[in-house]
Amino acid sequence: MKKAGRPIEPVLLTEDEKAELERRVNASTASKRDSERAQIVLLRASGMRQEDVARQLGYSSKMVSKWSARFRRDGLDGLMDKPGRGRKPHLPPERLAKVITQVSQPPKGRERWSTRSMAKAAQISHSSVQRIWNANDLKPHRTEVFKVSNDPRFEEKFWDVIGLYLNPPDRALVLCCDEKSQCQALERTQRALPLTTGHGKTITHDYIRHGTITLFAALDYLEGKVFSRLDEKHTHVEWLRFLKQIHRESPSDLTLHIILDNYATHKKQEVRDWIERRNKQQQKQYGVDRIVLHFTPTSSSWMNLVERFFGDLSMQAICNGSFCSVRELATRIEAYIAEHNLDPKRYIWKADGQEILAKIERARQKLAAL
Repeated sequence: MKKAGRPIEPVLLTEDEKAELERRVNASTASKRDSERAQIVLLRASGMRQEDVARQLGYSSKMVSKWSARFRRDGLDGLMDKPGRGRKPHLPPERLAKVITQVSQPPKGRERWSTRSMAKAAQISHSSVQRIWNANDLKPHRTEVFKVSNDPRFEEKFWDVIGLYLNPPDRALVLCCDEKSQCQALERTQRALPLTTGHGKTITHDYIRHGTITLFAALDYLEGKVFSRLDEKHTHVEWLRFLKQIHRESPSDLTLHIILDNYATHKKQEVRDWIERRNKQQQKQYGVDRIVLHFTPTSSSWMNLVERFFGDLSMQAICNGSFCSVRELATRIEAYIAEHNLDPKRYIWKADGQEILAKIERARQKLAAL
Protein backbone atom coordinates (compact mmCIF):
# COMPACT_ATOMS: atom_id res chain seq x y z
CA MET A 1 0.00 0.00 0.00
CA LYS A 2 1.28 3.51 -0.98
CA LYS A 3 2.36 5.50 2.04
CA ALA A 4 0.54 8.86 2.43
CA GLY A 5 2.74 11.96 2.24
CA ARG A 6 3.08 14.43 5.06
CA PRO A 7 0.09 16.79 5.07
CA ILE A 8 0.72 20.41 4.00
CA GLU A 9 0.59 22.71 6.99
CA PRO A 10 -1.49 25.71 5.90
CA VAL A 11 -0.47 29.36 6.22
CA LEU A 12 -3.46 31.39 7.37
CA LEU A 13 -3.81 35.17 6.85
CA THR A 14 -6.11 37.80 8.23
CA GLU A 15 -7.39 40.49 5.86
CA ASP A 16 -5.04 43.06 7.42
CA GLU A 17 -2.03 40.76 7.07
CA LYS A 18 -2.87 40.01 3.47
CA ALA A 19 -3.20 43.71 2.65
CA GLU A 20 0.16 44.50 4.29
CA LEU A 21 1.95 41.66 2.48
CA GLU A 22 0.52 42.76 -0.87
CA ARG A 23 1.69 46.30 -0.14
CA ARG A 24 5.22 45.05 0.49
CA VAL A 25 5.22 43.14 -2.78
CA ASN A 26 3.98 46.10 -4.85
CA ALA A 27 5.59 49.07 -3.05
CA SER A 28 8.55 50.58 -4.90
CA THR A 29 10.01 51.70 -1.57
CA ALA A 30 9.96 48.24 0.02
CA SER A 31 13.30 46.44 0.28
CA LYS A 32 13.91 43.40 -1.92
CA ARG A 33 14.23 41.28 1.21
CA ASP A 34 10.80 42.29 2.53
CA SER A 35 9.22 41.79 -0.88
CA GLU A 36 10.68 38.28 -1.22
CA ARG A 37 9.41 37.18 2.19
CA ALA A 38 5.96 38.61 1.54
CA GLN A 39 5.75 36.74 -1.80
CA ILE A 40 6.60 33.47 -0.08
CA VAL A 41 3.89 33.85 2.55
CA LEU A 42 1.22 34.96 0.06
CA LEU A 43 1.84 31.98 -2.23
CA ARG A 44 1.90 29.53 0.67
CA ALA A 45 -1.33 31.05 1.97
CA SER A 46 -2.93 30.48 -1.45
CA GLY A 47 -2.40 26.71 -0.97
CA MET A 48 0.78 26.14 -3.00
CA ARG A 49 3.20 23.51 -1.82
CA GLN A 50 6.62 24.46 -0.50
CA GLU A 51 8.46 22.92 -3.48
CA ASP A 52 6.17 24.68 -5.98
CA VAL A 53 6.71 28.07 -4.32
CA ALA A 54 10.48 27.53 -4.34
CA ARG A 55 10.41 26.55 -8.03
CA GLN A 56 8.20 29.51 -9.05
CA LEU A 57 10.21 32.15 -7.18
CA GLY A 58 13.64 30.61 -7.76
CA TYR A 59 14.41 30.25 -4.04
CA SER A 60 15.57 27.21 -2.08
CA SER A 61 13.01 25.01 -0.33
CA LYS A 62 14.86 25.69 2.92
CA MET A 63 14.28 29.44 2.53
CA VAL A 64 10.55 28.96 1.79
CA SER A 65 10.20 26.62 4.78
CA LYS A 66 12.02 29.03 7.11
CA TRP A 67 9.87 32.10 6.41
CA SER A 68 6.62 30.12 6.27
CA ALA A 69 7.36 28.68 9.72
CA ARG A 70 8.36 32.04 11.18
CA PHE A 71 5.16 33.65 9.89
CA ARG A 72 2.99 30.86 11.38
CA ARG A 73 4.70 31.39 14.74
CA ASP A 74 5.03 35.20 14.94
CA GLY A 75 2.91 36.69 12.15
CA LEU A 76 4.29 39.80 10.41
CA ASP A 77 6.87 40.26 13.17
CA GLY A 78 8.35 36.90 12.20
CA LEU A 79 9.39 38.31 8.81
CA MET A 80 11.72 40.81 10.46
CA ASP A 81 15.40 40.06 11.04
CA LYS A 82 16.30 39.24 14.61
CA PRO A 83 18.34 41.78 16.58
CA GLY A 84 22.06 41.41 16.16
CA ARG A 85 21.89 40.22 12.59
CA GLY A 86 23.90 41.85 9.81
CA ARG A 87 27.07 43.89 9.69
CA LYS A 88 27.95 45.69 12.91
CA PRO A 89 28.33 49.49 12.73
CA HIS A 90 32.01 50.41 12.39
CA LEU A 91 31.81 54.17 13.07
CA PRO A 92 32.78 55.39 16.55
CA PRO A 93 29.68 56.71 18.36
CA GLU A 94 31.24 60.13 18.97
CA ARG A 95 31.85 60.67 15.24
CA LEU A 96 28.36 59.52 14.39
CA ALA A 97 26.94 61.95 16.94
CA LYS A 98 29.03 64.80 15.54
CA VAL A 99 27.69 64.29 12.01
CA ILE A 100 24.12 64.51 13.33
CA THR A 101 24.30 67.13 16.07
CA GLN A 102 26.60 69.62 14.31
CA VAL A 103 24.75 69.62 10.99
CA SER A 104 23.01 72.87 12.03
CA GLN A 105 26.29 74.46 13.19
CA PRO A 106 28.35 75.13 10.04
CA PRO A 107 32.02 76.16 10.34
CA LYS A 108 32.89 79.84 10.73
CA GLY A 109 32.41 81.79 7.52
CA ARG A 110 30.15 79.13 5.95
CA GLU A 111 26.38 78.91 5.73
CA ARG A 112 26.17 75.13 5.62
CA TRP A 113 28.15 71.91 5.67
CA SER A 114 28.90 69.90 2.54
CA THR A 115 29.35 66.14 2.79
CA ARG A 116 33.08 66.55 2.23
CA SER A 117 33.60 69.37 4.72
CA MET A 118 31.68 67.43 7.36
CA ALA A 119 33.61 64.26 6.48
CA LYS A 120 36.89 66.12 7.03
CA ALA A 121 35.71 67.53 10.37
CA ALA A 122 34.38 64.16 11.60
CA GLN A 123 37.29 62.18 10.08
CA ILE A 124 35.08 59.75 8.19
CA SER A 125 34.31 59.27 4.49
CA HIS A 126 31.94 61.62 2.69
CA SER A 127 29.81 58.62 1.61
CA SER A 128 29.34 57.75 5.31
CA VAL A 129 28.21 61.32 6.00
CA GLN A 130 25.72 61.06 3.15
CA ARG A 131 24.31 57.77 4.48
CA ILE A 132 23.98 59.16 8.01
CA TRP A 133 22.19 62.30 6.79
CA ASN A 134 19.85 60.26 4.61
CA ALA A 135 19.05 57.86 7.45
CA ASN A 136 18.16 60.80 9.73
CA ASP A 137 16.37 62.84 7.04
CA LEU A 138 18.84 65.72 7.33
CA LYS A 139 19.13 68.02 4.29
CA PRO A 140 21.56 70.87 4.95
CA HIS A 141 21.71 71.73 1.22
CA ARG A 142 18.03 72.75 1.23
CA THR A 143 16.70 76.10 2.44
CA GLU A 144 13.00 76.93 2.52
CA VAL A 145 11.43 80.37 2.85
CA PHE A 146 9.11 81.39 5.66
CA LYS A 147 8.08 84.39 7.70
CA VAL A 148 5.91 84.39 10.80
CA SER A 149 3.43 87.25 10.82
CA ASN A 150 3.64 89.73 13.68
CA ASP A 151 0.22 91.19 12.92
CA PRO A 152 -1.53 91.78 16.29
CA ARG A 153 -4.85 90.93 14.62
CA PHE A 154 -3.49 87.83 12.92
CA GLU A 155 -6.11 85.30 14.04
CA GLU A 156 -9.01 87.67 13.40
CA LYS A 157 -7.88 88.31 9.82
CA PHE A 158 -6.88 84.67 9.34
CA TRP A 159 -10.34 83.31 10.16
CA ASP A 160 -12.03 86.10 8.20
CA VAL A 161 -10.25 85.02 4.99
CA ILE A 162 -10.45 81.27 5.67
CA GLY A 163 -14.17 81.69 6.38
CA LEU A 164 -14.70 83.08 2.88
CA TYR A 165 -12.98 80.04 1.39
CA LEU A 166 -14.75 77.44 3.50
CA ASN A 167 -18.19 79.07 3.61
CA PRO A 168 -18.62 81.61 0.77
CA PRO A 169 -21.56 84.00 1.35
CA ASP A 170 -24.69 83.87 -0.80
CA ARG A 171 -25.33 86.43 -3.54
CA ALA A 172 -21.66 87.36 -3.61
CA LEU A 173 -18.38 86.95 -5.47
CA VAL A 174 -15.24 86.06 -3.53
CA LEU A 175 -12.33 87.65 -5.41
CA CYS A 176 -8.66 87.08 -4.56
CA CYS A 177 -6.88 90.23 -5.74
CA ASP A 178 -3.28 91.36 -6.05
CA GLU A 179 -0.72 92.97 -8.34
CA LYS A 180 2.10 91.11 -10.04
CA SER A 181 4.40 94.09 -10.36
CA GLN A 182 7.67 94.49 -12.25
CA CYS A 183 6.98 91.79 -14.85
CA GLN A 184 10.16 92.16 -16.91
CA ALA A 185 10.33 91.91 -20.70
CA LEU A 186 13.70 90.15 -21.02
CA GLU A 187 15.13 89.35 -24.43
CA ARG A 188 17.75 86.58 -24.45
CA THR A 189 20.88 87.44 -26.40
CA GLN A 190 20.70 84.20 -28.40
CA ARG A 191 17.93 81.81 -29.38
CA ALA A 192 17.19 78.97 -26.97
CA LEU A 193 18.29 75.43 -27.78
CA PRO A 194 15.21 73.16 -27.73
CA LEU A 195 14.51 70.19 -25.50
CA THR A 196 15.86 66.94 -26.94
CA THR A 197 16.32 63.39 -25.66
CA GLY A 198 18.90 63.48 -22.91
CA HIS A 199 19.23 67.28 -22.92
CA GLY A 200 16.98 69.92 -21.37
CA LYS A 201 16.09 73.23 -22.97
CA THR A 202 18.88 75.78 -22.62
CA ILE A 203 18.75 79.59 -22.57
CA THR A 204 21.47 82.22 -22.36
CA HIS A 205 22.41 83.57 -18.96
CA ASP A 206 22.40 87.17 -20.21
CA TYR A 207 19.60 89.27 -21.60
CA ILE A 208 18.46 92.73 -22.70
CA ARG A 209 15.90 94.55 -20.54
CA HIS A 210 12.99 96.13 -22.42
CA GLY A 211 11.04 97.49 -19.45
CA THR A 212 8.39 96.24 -17.06
CA ILE A 213 4.64 95.99 -16.75
CA THR A 214 2.23 95.36 -13.85
CA LEU A 215 -0.56 92.81 -13.93
CA PHE A 216 -3.62 93.45 -11.76
CA ALA A 217 -5.62 90.25 -11.27
CA ALA A 218 -8.74 89.14 -9.39
CA LEU A 219 -9.36 85.40 -9.13
CA ASP A 220 -13.00 84.35 -8.74
CA TYR A 221 -12.70 81.71 -6.01
CA LEU A 222 -15.91 79.84 -6.92
CA GLU A 223 -15.54 79.81 -10.72
CA GLY A 224 -11.80 80.09 -11.27
CA LYS A 225 -12.19 82.94 -13.77
CA VAL A 226 -9.61 85.76 -13.69
CA PHE A 227 -10.34 89.47 -14.10
CA SER A 228 -7.18 91.23 -15.29
CA ARG A 229 -5.69 94.56 -16.26
CA LEU A 230 -2.21 95.54 -17.42
CA ASP A 231 -0.72 98.92 -16.52
CA GLU A 232 2.67 100.60 -16.58
CA LYS A 233 2.52 101.53 -12.88
CA HIS A 234 0.91 100.17 -9.72
CA THR A 235 -0.12 103.22 -7.73
CA HIS A 236 -3.53 103.78 -6.14
CA VAL A 237 -4.67 105.35 -9.43
CA GLU A 238 -4.17 102.09 -11.37
CA TRP A 239 -5.60 100.05 -8.49
CA LEU A 240 -8.75 102.17 -8.47
CA ARG A 241 -9.11 101.74 -12.24
CA PHE A 242 -8.96 97.99 -11.72
CA LEU A 243 -11.61 98.10 -8.97
CA LYS A 244 -13.90 100.05 -11.27
CA GLN A 245 -13.31 97.48 -14.00
CA ILE A 246 -14.25 94.62 -11.66
CA HIS A 247 -17.35 96.58 -10.66
CA ARG A 248 -18.40 97.02 -14.31
CA GLU A 249 -17.74 93.40 -15.31
CA SER A 250 -19.52 91.78 -12.32
CA PRO A 251 -23.30 91.25 -11.97
CA SER A 252 -24.71 94.44 -10.48
CA ASP A 253 -26.74 92.83 -7.67
CA LEU A 254 -23.85 90.88 -6.09
CA THR A 255 -21.56 91.90 -3.25
CA LEU A 256 -17.86 91.70 -4.12
CA HIS A 257 -15.83 90.27 -1.22
CA ILE A 258 -12.25 91.18 -2.12
CA ILE A 259 -9.30 89.42 -0.45
CA LEU A 260 -6.11 91.53 -0.66
CA ASP A 261 -2.90 92.33 1.18
CA ASN A 262 -1.90 95.40 3.16
CA TYR A 263 -0.14 97.26 0.34
CA ALA A 264 -0.51 101.01 0.91
CA THR A 265 -2.24 101.64 -2.43
CA HIS A 266 -5.12 99.36 -1.36
CA LYS A 267 -5.86 101.61 1.62
CA LYS A 268 -5.43 105.02 -0.03
CA GLN A 269 -8.10 107.51 1.00
CA GLU A 270 -9.22 108.05 -2.62
CA VAL A 271 -9.86 104.32 -2.92
CA ARG A 272 -11.78 104.18 0.36
CA ASP A 273 -13.89 107.19 -0.63
CA TRP A 274 -14.88 105.59 -3.94
CA ILE A 275 -15.81 102.30 -2.23
CA GLU A 276 -17.89 104.18 0.31
CA ARG A 277 -19.81 106.00 -2.44
CA ARG A 278 -20.42 102.76 -4.35
CA ASN A 279 -21.66 101.04 -1.20
CA LYS A 280 -24.15 103.84 -0.48
CA GLN A 281 -25.57 103.52 -3.97
CA GLN A 282 -25.74 99.74 -3.65
CA GLN A 283 -27.49 99.99 -0.29
CA LYS A 284 -30.17 102.23 -1.78
CA GLN A 285 -30.71 99.93 -4.76
CA TYR A 286 -30.23 96.42 -3.33
CA GLY A 287 -29.91 96.83 0.44
CA VAL A 288 -26.35 95.40 0.57
CA ASP A 289 -22.81 96.70 0.15
CA ARG A 290 -21.17 96.48 -3.25
CA ILE A 291 -17.54 96.01 -2.13
CA VAL A 292 -16.26 94.51 1.14
CA LEU A 293 -12.50 94.37 1.68
CA HIS A 294 -10.86 91.50 3.58
CA PHE A 295 -7.18 92.10 4.38
CA THR A 296 -4.85 89.17 4.90
CA PRO A 297 -2.53 89.39 7.93
CA THR A 298 0.79 91.11 7.25
CA SER A 299 3.45 88.82 5.74
CA SER A 300 0.76 86.26 4.85
CA SER A 301 0.44 86.46 1.08
CA TRP A 302 0.24 82.63 1.06
CA MET A 303 -3.40 82.99 2.12
CA ASN A 304 -4.32 84.76 -1.12
CA LEU A 305 -5.06 82.14 -3.79
CA VAL A 306 -4.35 84.54 -6.66
CA GLU A 307 -0.68 84.00 -5.76
CA ARG A 308 -1.12 80.40 -6.88
CA PHE A 309 -2.37 81.64 -10.23
CA PHE A 310 0.60 84.02 -10.50
CA GLY A 311 2.91 81.06 -9.92
CA ASP A 312 1.33 79.09 -12.76
CA LEU A 313 1.43 82.12 -15.05
CA SER A 314 5.12 82.68 -14.36
CA MET A 315 6.18 79.06 -14.84
CA GLN A 316 4.04 78.33 -17.90
CA ALA A 317 4.12 81.61 -19.83
CA ILE A 318 6.85 84.00 -18.65
CA CYS A 319 9.88 82.32 -17.10
CA ASN A 320 12.58 81.29 -19.58
CA GLY A 321 10.81 83.23 -22.33
CA SER A 322 12.39 85.86 -24.57
CA PHE A 323 10.44 89.07 -25.26
CA CYS A 324 11.57 91.80 -27.65
CA SER A 325 9.26 94.41 -26.10
CA VAL A 326 6.87 95.07 -23.26
CA ARG A 327 4.02 94.77 -25.74
CA GLU A 328 5.12 91.24 -26.66
CA LEU A 329 5.20 90.28 -22.97
CA ALA A 330 1.75 91.83 -22.45
CA THR A 331 0.38 89.87 -25.41
CA ARG A 332 1.71 86.62 -23.92
CA ILE A 333 0.12 87.36 -20.53
CA GLU A 334 -3.23 88.34 -22.07
CA ALA A 335 -3.27 85.21 -24.22
CA TYR A 336 -2.55 82.97 -21.21
CA ILE A 337 -5.35 84.54 -19.16
CA ALA A 338 -7.80 84.36 -22.07
CA GLU A 339 -7.06 80.66 -22.55
CA HIS A 340 -7.41 80.07 -18.80
CA ASN A 341 -10.83 81.75 -18.76
CA LEU A 342 -12.11 79.54 -21.59
CA ASP A 343 -11.90 76.54 -19.25
CA PRO A 344 -11.19 77.92 -15.76
CA LYS A 345 -10.07 75.59 -12.99
CA ARG A 346 -10.64 76.45 -9.33
CA TYR A 347 -7.94 76.63 -6.71
CA ILE A 348 -9.70 75.07 -3.70
CA TRP A 349 -8.59 75.80 -0.14
CA LYS A 350 -8.21 72.46 1.68
CA ALA A 351 -5.82 73.17 4.56
CA ASP A 352 -7.21 72.88 8.09
CA GLY A 353 -7.13 76.23 9.88
CA GLN A 354 -6.34 74.82 13.33
CA GLU A 355 -3.41 72.82 11.96
CA ILE A 356 -2.01 75.95 10.31
CA LEU A 357 -2.26 77.92 13.55
CA ALA A 358 -0.56 75.10 15.46
CA LYS A 359 2.29 75.07 12.92
CA ILE A 360 2.69 78.85 13.21
CA GLU A 361 2.75 78.62 17.00
CA ARG A 362 5.53 76.00 16.82
CA ALA A 363 7.52 78.33 14.57
CA ARG A 364 7.04 81.20 17.03
CA GLN A 365 8.26 79.04 19.90
CA LYS A 366 11.36 78.02 17.94
CA LEU A 367 12.11 81.66 17.09
CA ALA A 368 11.68 82.66 20.73
CA ALA A 369 14.13 79.96 21.82
CA LEU A 370 16.91 81.16 19.51
